[in-house]
Order: sequence, then structure tokens, then C-alpha cells
Amino acid sequence: MKKSRDSLTIALPGDDSTNCRLVRMKTQIHTISVPGDGSYDNEALSCSTLDISTHNGEPHGGLRGSNEFILSESGKKVTNDDQTGQINLWLQRKAKSAFSEKMIKKRLPILRWLPQYNSTDAIGDLVAGITVGLTVIPQALAYAGIAGLPAAYGLYGSFLGCIVYIVFGSCKDVPMGPTAIASLLTFQTAGGNVGKAILLCFLSGIVELLMGILGLGFLVDFVSGPVSSGFTSAVSLIIVTSQVKDVLGISAKGTTFIEIWRNIFNDIHNVQVWDTFLGLTCIAVLLIMRIVAGLKVGPADDELKSKNHRIINKIMWLVGTSRNAILVVVCGAIGYTFQSSATAPFKLIGDIPPGLPSFKAPPFSLTANESMTGHEESFSEMVSSLGSGLIVVPLIALMENIAICKAFSNGKPVDATQELIAIGLANIANSFVQGFPGTGSLSRSAVNNASGVRTPMGNVYTMALVVLSLLFFTPYFSYIPKASLAAVIIAAVVFMVEVKVVKPMWRTKKSDLIPGLGTFIACLALPLEMGILFGVGLNVVFILYHAARPKISVERLTSPAGTEYLIITPDRCLIFPSVDYVRNLVTKQSIRQSLPVVIDCSHVYGADFTAATVIDSITQDFAKRDQPLFFYNLKPSVCAIFEGLSPADFVVYYREEHLDDLLRQRAYKPKEVISV
Repeated sequence: MKKSRDSLTIALPGDDSTNCRLVRMKTQIHTISVPGDGSYDNEALSCSTLDISTHNGEPHGGLRGSNEFILSESGKKVTNDDQTGQINLWLQRKAKSAFSEKMIKKRLPILRWLPQYNSTDAIGDLVAGITVGLTVIPQALAYAGIAGLPAAYGLYGSFLGCIVYIVFGSCKDVPMGPTAIASLLTFQTAGGNVGKAILLCFLSGIVELLMGILGLGFLVDFVSGPVSSGFTSAVSLIIVTSQVKDVLGISAKGTTFIEIWRNIFNDIHNVQVWDTFLGLTCIAVLLIMRIVAGLKVGPADDELKSKNHRIINKIMWLVGTSRNAILVVVCGAIGYTFQSSATAPFKLIGDIPPGLPSFKAPPFSLTANESMTGHEESFSEMVSSLGSGLIVVPLIALMENIAICKAFSNGKPVDATQELIAIGLANIANSFVQGFPGTGSLSRSAVNNASGVRTPMGNVYTMALVVLSLLFFTPYFSYIPKASLAAVIIAAVVFMVEVKVVKPMWRTKKSDLIPGLGTFIACLALPLEMGILFGVGLNVVFILYHAARPKISVERLTSPAGTEYLIITPDRCLIFPSVDYVRNLVTKQSIRQSLPVVIDCSHVYGADFTAATVIDSITQDFAKRDQPLFFYNLKPSVCAIFEGLSPADFVVYYREEHLDDLLRQRAYKPKEVISV
């Protein structure tokens, strides 16, 4: 133990391993012979009620304590005086681990699966890649509209990132590209400016890459399930709302849910009948085709189904899965027919530049013509205008990607650090071909998984379809009606509203509905980055409240010798929000019962300076009342924190039978109970 200026009593093991002796220290240093590695045997375990056997001849099961609070023979803390040498050793260890075969395969996942790649994997990836490609093309065209950009930019962000993810991605089911949530965040951050959207893609990739290198993937853990559900549901409604204008054929701009609806009602008198009819019809067709994809013919048992049954089921699934592509092709043909007759009743998406985008660095400044303000903007001004989106977009992208990885990991651990590196590099690459921020898409991942994807190589075939469409089919994309693309988006994101979580959340813990509902309302009324921050802040308030109000059990027990005492058991660590609450309860119960008090610290795994000051104050109060106070089963690391202030009569013991010895040492005699 460390030194104490006043009085510290602690039960330490004696010569006999089954007995413990009581040691009282006054202005003394109890030294420990410390081995060269700075570790030591945790002697408190000898007095613990836990049954820990020896291991390989070592005491206490071979458990070793930290040297953080250990004194050397000279009375100084065991440290390494040669800080430079310590840093050099740390750098050598890091360099050695960074270039080890295990770490290289961890950071380049392609090295793990490519050597075992076979024809079966190739066939599965080919089918899945083509199926996902038929899904991503219409979605990319539609999501560009959500981002407020020309349709071509959705395709630009859908091919190069796929190749990068093949090398660095750790999840076979993730198809990199634009998503509904990322597109909406891009619109709210870049405001529909192409240059800023491309720069946002580049800077988001840089932030994601740095977060991965620094191991900051844990930040997504601060977004709880209720907050995530509220955010996703609100985003879904905002996206649906943003597409209502294209279904109705009117103009209604806005960034928030309320603002968009206000503008819709202001322009409602300009509704286009044919656009509305086409949009509603497309929504109905897509929903019906979604149902068709899940239908099965023949016996329920797959083994009893005939070959014809399997063929029909596969065709129905393929038609239902490719519903977006089929609908866009049909509507494009309708748009081309009416466009040729010079009486086009639908609003079309317009011309799309043919060919692949040029490979160049993202814009780091804007000319007066490129800027929405009509003035030139420098790099610093562009970054300033992007604001908190530089943090929110990467975090939400990570949240989407991790959700996909967990959904299809089959219980395997998900490496958030590697996913950050993968999507960061993918976004950096996309910014060089004029793409806007993207990440893994849950809807396309579900299609990928259901199509039988075997490895990330499926992204190659998805990329090939996107490249072919840019090279040969962009002239025909200009005939696609805006209402049909709006229908594609609405039919996809309407199922992202997480209504199903409300009932189980109500059954398990009703208070979780508050941060979830608060996030939902905040995201609808405020910009998304403010809404998600509000939800996280609300969640932190709940966490702090629970930390400030630990559950404390109070029992009246009898010692082996027949002495009544009060045992108070907090269920968590003692830190600054909760210590006053604990002190008031301990003081109130001790005065009311007028019995010796034992604070069971079995669940107290941590403490801070504020807790140490309160413990010092409590021990003084008990000493003034001449009322015994003991601490049971206090962890050595916490004991060291409390001992730092040298509290008076601070008594710790580790076996229940020692309580009577401590009471006899105090010459305690039962007093009359004071009723309050």
C-alpha cells in the first residue's frame, strides 16, 4: 500500500494463507519488492471471497496487478526514467506490428480471399454484380436529384469507389456508391453546388481516412439505437417529401421537412396532371413488383419443388429485384415517344454528358460563374461554407456502413477502423471523377446478399455496368421522366421509416422512446446535422442522469458474532455526478439506524477526485459521531484513489468474518436506535 498521513486500516494477508492480519499505518510507507517488469502480486486477492486457484505455480491464478500505484523500495513510483528510450521502444513495436503479415492482411483484406478465389466465387459474384448494377444505375440517377446535382454525377460516384473497396473493404456485401441519406446530407451541406459537393466528397474521405488511422471508429457508438432509428426515420420522410414536387410536377425548394412542405403548398396550384399520374402509377407498380419478388410457387419445402417451380421463382425474384431498372427503361421509352411527338407531357431529367468523366483533382476554389453567390470563393471560404457537414457526413457514412456489415456478418466481429479506411479511400477516389459522398447502401447490400455474392469482387461487375451505361446509354437517359425517378426513390426509402422498433422499445424500456422521438422531431424541424447532434446530446443527458443516480440497496444484517450492521451497496462506480447523492443517502440511513455501516464496494470499479473528497468527508462525519464505517471488497486501484487524500479512519476489509474483529478493535457497543 501507499503512505498515509493519518490512519489507514486494511486487511492484508499474514503468514498463514487462510488468515489475515490487521495492519494500522501512521505516516509510514509499506514498500513492495517490485520485479524488473514493474508488476506485482495483488495481495488483496488473498483476502477476497473469490475462489482463485494457483496457475502454473503462481499465486492468485497468475493475475498480476498494474504498476500504476506501486512504490519502489526508494518510495518512488515505478516508472521508466528514460523517456526517449521508452518512446523508441514503442515506435519499434508499432513499426514491427504495422509491417507484420497479420497486419498487412488485416489492412489489405483482398490478400485474405483472393488466393482462394475460384470459379464458384466468380459465378456468384458475376450474378450478384450484374443484379446490383441494374439497381444502382436508376438509383444513382435518382440520388443525384436528392443531392441537388445533375443526374450524371450520381453515376460518376458509382464506379471508381467500387474498385477501391474491393482492395480495402472487409465486407463482401457492401456496394459502394451514393445513398439516400448521404445524398440528402450532401444537399444540405453543399446546397446543390457541384464544386462544393465534389470537394465535400474529397474532404469527407480525408476525414474518414484519418479517423480510421487514428482508430476513431468507436465514435459511432455514441449514436444509440433509438437515436439512429429516429434519425433514419426522419431522413426517410424528408427524402419522400423532397420527391413529392417531382411527382406533382411543381417547383418547391427547401432543406428541412417543414420548409419543403410550405413551398409545396405555395405552388400546389401548378400541379401537372400527367406527371402526377405517372408518378403515382410508378409507385404502385414498384410496390407490387416488390411483393412479387417475395412470392413463391410450389410446395413450401424447397426439396419438394420441381425444376419448373424453381425457374418460375427465380424469374419472379429477378423481375422483382430489377424493378427499378425495368421501370426506368419503360418510362424512358414512354418519354422518348412523347418527346418525338413534340408534345411531351412529362418533365424529363434532361441531357446527360456522354462518356466517362475526366480524371482530375477536386476543385479547391470556385470562379464567380461556379459560385452560387456570384463571387469567387477560395478554398478556406468553401470549407467554411461546408461547416459541420465535414464531420456529420463521415460519421453518418460510417454509421450506414457499419449497420450493413453487422447485418450480414453472421455474428463475426466488424472492423470499424478498416471500414473507415475503405470508405475514406473510396470517397477520395470518387472525388477525382467528380463524384459526391457515398457509402454502402443497405438496399443494394440486401440485393447483393440475396443474389449470392461470394466476395467483394462483385463490385467489378457493378462498376462495369455503370461504365458501359456512361459510354453508350447516356443519350437515352435524358428521356427518363423526373416523376419515374421520384417514384423509385419514394418506393425505396418509405420502408426506411422504422415504425417496427417502437413497439419492442416500449416493451423493453419506455424511456428510450424519448431520445428516439426527440431526434425524429429535431431532424424534421432543423437541419440534419443539428438534429443528430440534438439526439446524441439528449442521449448523453440520459446517460449522465443514470450515472448521477445509481441504484443503492440498503440492508440490515447480522455479523457472525451477532452484531447488527447496515450494509449499503451502490451498483456502479463513484464519480462526480453521483457522489453527493450517495453521501446524502449514506448519511441519512446511518443516522436513522445508528448502526455500524459497511459500504459494499464490489461493484465500484472506478472513482475520481470528487469521490475521494466525499469519502474523506464521510469518514470524518462518522468519526465525529463515533459510528464505525468500513469499506468491503474495495478494488486496490479505487483504494489508491481514496487514499490519495489520506482520509481519517479509512478501513478496508475483504472477508466477512473480519468485521467482528474490526468492531472489537473499535470497542463498539450497540447503541439505542434513533427513530427519525
